[in-house]
Amino acid sequence: MGEVPAVLSDPIGVMVGLITEVDAELDHEVVEAMVVSVAGGRAKRRKLAQSLAERPEILTDGRSPAPRALGDLLIELVKAGATAISPPICAKCGKPLRTLQRRGEDWYCGVCGPIRLPCANCGDVDRVHSRDRHGQPRCSRCGPGTGLDGGPGPIEIVTEVLASIDPDLPAEAIAAAVNAAAPQAGKRHQMAWAVQDRPDLLIGAGAEAPTPAVLRLIGKLCEAGAVGVVRPPCPHCGRVIKLHRPIGGQWRCRTCVAKSRAQPCSGCGRVCEAAARNDQGEPICPNCLVSDPANLEVCVNCGRLRVVNTRSPDGPLCPTCPPLPTTTCSICEQRRPCGSSRLTGLAWCPSCQHRDERCSRCGQVKPVGSGPLTEPLCRDCTVPAFPDCPVCEDSPRPGQCVECRLELRLRKLMTGPDGVTHPALLPLRDALAATDPPGTALRWLAKEPVATVLADVAAGRRQLTHADLDELPQRTILNHLRSVLVATGTLPPRDEQMARLERFLIDALAARPDPDQRQLLHRYAVWHLLRRLRRRNNGSLTTNEQYTVVLQRVRSATALLDWLTAHDLTLASCGQADLDQWLTDDDASHHHHAGHFVRWAARQRLTTLSFPATRWQGPTRVIDDQARWDAARRLLHDDTIGSRDRLAGLLVLLYAQPVARISRLTTDHVTIDDTTATIQLGTTPITLPEPVANLTRHVLDGKRGHATTGAAAPSPWLFPGGQPGRPIRATHLGTRLKDLGIQPGQARSTALFQLATELPAALLARMLGIHIDVAVAWQRASSGDWMNYAADVSRRIPENR
Repeated sequence: MGEVPAVLSDPIGVMVGLITEVDAELDHEVVEAMVVSVAGGRAKRRKLAQSLAERPEILTDGRSPAPRALGDLLIELVKAGATAISPPICAKCGKPLRTLQRRGEDWYCGVCGPIRLPCANCGDVDRVHSRDRHGQPRCSRCGPGTGLDGGPGPIEIVTEVLASIDPDLPAEAIAAAVNAAAPQAGKRHQMAWAVQDRPDLLIGAGAEAPTPAVLRLIGKLCEAGAVGVVRPPCPHCGRVIKLHRPIGGQWRCRTCVAKSRAQPCSGCGRVCEAAARNDQGEPICPNCLVSDPANLEVCVNCGRLRVVNTRSPDGPLCPTCPPLPTTTCSICEQRRPCGSSRLTGLAWCPSCQHRDERCSRCGQVKPVGSGPLTEPLCRDCTVPAFPDCPVCEDSPRPGQCVECRLELRLRKLMTGPDGVTHPALLPLRDALAATDPPGTALRWLAKEPVATVLADVAAGRRQLTHADLDELPQRTILNHLRSVLVATGTLPPRDEQMARLERFLIDALAARPDPDQRQLLHRYAVWHLLRRLRRRNNGSLTTNEQYTVVLQRVRSATALLDWLTAHDLTLASCGQADLDQWLTDDDASHHHHAGHFVRWAARQRLTTLSFPATRWQGPTRVIDDQARWDAARRLLHDDTIGSRDRLAGLLVLLYAQPVARISRLTTDHVTIDDTTATIQLGTTPITLPEPVANLTRHVLDGKRGHATTGAAAPSPWLFPGGQPGRPIRATHLGTRLKDLGIQPGQARSTALFQLATELPAALLARMLGIHIDVAVAWQRASSGDWMNYAADVSRRIPENR
C-alpha cells in the first residue's frame, strides 16, 4: 500500500505550513483555527490544500483562478493582521478585495463582477436583475413581469389556476404557499408561468415540471389542505414520494435516480451509484470510499485510525465507539465529552489526547499520557493500567491488547458514580471477562442498546428487571441481551414466548374500540386460549409454534370481528349466509384459523353459526421416495456440508421428524457408548445405524452453537441457537435445510408415508413420538396392511408362555 499524500492525510497541516512559511509572525493556532473555519468538510479541505500546494504564490500575489474558499481565507488572514499575505485581487481591474464575487474560478470586485446586458424591455445596458418569460434579461427597473409582456404577479397567476382546481382554498394559504415555494422573485415568476402554461402539473403531471419550485408549490398546497392538487408519483416506480432529480425531462425519486446511475465500482466491482471518483475518473462505491486509507481518520474516543462512522461535535467516531459521554477529564480536569485512555483506563477529552507538554519526570516535550496539567507525564513515563498483563508485558504500548481493552470497556460501562461495579452486573461482568475470544464480547458491548442499557443500570437510571427491559423498543439485539442476562444469572429466567403473547394480547385488546367486542375477545384469548395453553404446558416453556398458533387464532377472531363491524353486524346477529359470504370474500384474511373462534363461540352459546372442521384426507405434497433416498445419501457422504445440517436433514428424511421438534432436541435425547448410539424421539429409543451414529458422535464432540457471550459450555441443546441457553429457531433450521435442496414438509410426508407401509401404527407412534391417531391416519393413507397385527400378536402370546 503506497504512502498517502499529505494533502489527503493532513490537508489542514499542509495549508497551515504553507501560510506560516510565508508569514512567520502569524500564530500557528490562530492560523489553524482560520483554516478550519473556512475549509469546511474533508473534500473541501483537500481541494483547498491541493490548490494551495500547486500554486503557493497565490498567498503573495492574490490572483485567481482559484477556489472561492481560498479567496475567503486570504481575506480572513489579512483581517487577522497578516502583512506578508496578499488580499484577493480583482481579475479585471486589479483592485484589492475585502469581499469578492466569482465567475468560474476568477474573482471580481463589485463593479467588474456583475454581468451587464441590454434590458429586453427598455434597452438600457445594466446589471441583469431577472429574466422574462422568454428568458430575456431584464434590469431592476423593469422587472420580469412588467412592460410589453406584463400582467398579473405570480400569486395572482397561481390563484387563477387554482380557481378551477380547488376553488375552496383560501387566498391567504395560496399566497403563503407561493412565497414559501419560491422565496426569490425571479423563481416565483418562472414557477407561476410554468403552472399557467400547464395547469395539469398540479393534478398529477408534476413529474414533468420545468422547475423544482413547482414541486415545492404542490407540497405546500397539499400541506395547506388543497383537495384537488395531487402529489406527482415517480414516473419510473410509481411511488408517491419526494422527487429528487430530473432524468430525460421527468423528475424521479432518489432510489430511481440512484438505479439509473448504477455502474460497477472500480474497487470491488459492486454495481451501485458512485459516491466519488478516483484520480483516473473511475467510479468508487460508498464502501470503498470510506475504507480508502486516505479517508481513515483518528477516532477521538479510542485514538485509532479507523473508518469514520459518525462525526460528533468533538471529532470523528469509528463504528465501534458510541458518542462520547460528558465527564471530568483526568488531565485538564474540565467537564467535557471524554473518551477512555487505553493506557490508563481514565477519561480524557479529545483536546488532551493531542496535547504536548513538558513531562514532569523526564523533562521532554511529548504527548501527555496521564497526570494533571500541573504535573503532566508523557506516555513513556505513565504507569499502565495493566502492568501485569502477559500479552502487554513486552509491548511498547501497554493496554492495547484485546483483553485489556475488554477490561477497560467493562469498567467504563458497569462502574457506577462511586467507582464500584454495580452488584447486579457482577455475574455478567465475570462471564464477559471470561469470553473466549474476548474480541467477541468487545464487539457485542459496542452495540446498541447493549451499551446504553448497561450504562443506565450502572448509573442507577434503570433497574435491571424484565419489566424495565419490556419498556424499551423490542429489537433482536435487545432479545439477545436479555438471553445473555438470563444465561449468566443476572436476570431470573422466564417464559419468553408467554411474555410475548401477553404483550400481544394487551395491545390487541386495547385496540378494540367497542367494549362488547373487547370483552368477547378477552374471554376467548385470555380465559380460553391462554389458560388452556398454561394448563397444557404445566410449567414447561411455551414453544414458538404454540405462540404462533395462539397469535393466528386471535388475529383470525379480530379479522372476523372487524368484518362484522364494517357490515353493521354482531356475532349474535350474524347469519350463516353472512359467514359464508366472509369465507368466500377474496379480500378477507385469516379464513382458516377463524373456525376455532366460531366453534368456541357456539359452545358458549354466543352464536348459532357453524364452522365445519376440515378432515385430513392424506398427504397433498408429492410423494417421491427416490428423491428422498438421493438426498439422504448426499447428507450421509458429503463432508462439505455442516455436520449439524446433515444430522437435522437425516432426522427429517429417515425418521419423519418435524423441524420444530428437531430444533428442541437436547443432548439427553442421545445416548452414546462404545458400540452403539441411540436417540429417543418417542417413548422407545431408536438405535442409529452407521454412518448416522458416527455423524451424531461428531456433532456431540464438536463445538455446538456460535453463541459465545454468556453461553454455557457445552450447550445442553443438540442444535443450539445464536442466543445463549436457547435452541436454534425452527424457521432458521428449516431455511438451512431448504438451502440444501430439502423441503422439510414434503420430505417428512414422504418418510411418514413409506414408514407407515412398513410398520404398524402402534410401533410407529412409540418410535417417532407422534400421536397414535396420526399414525393410524397415515397407515390408512398409505394402505398399509396392518389390520390383523393386533390379532396376530394376541395369538402369539399363549404360545410364548
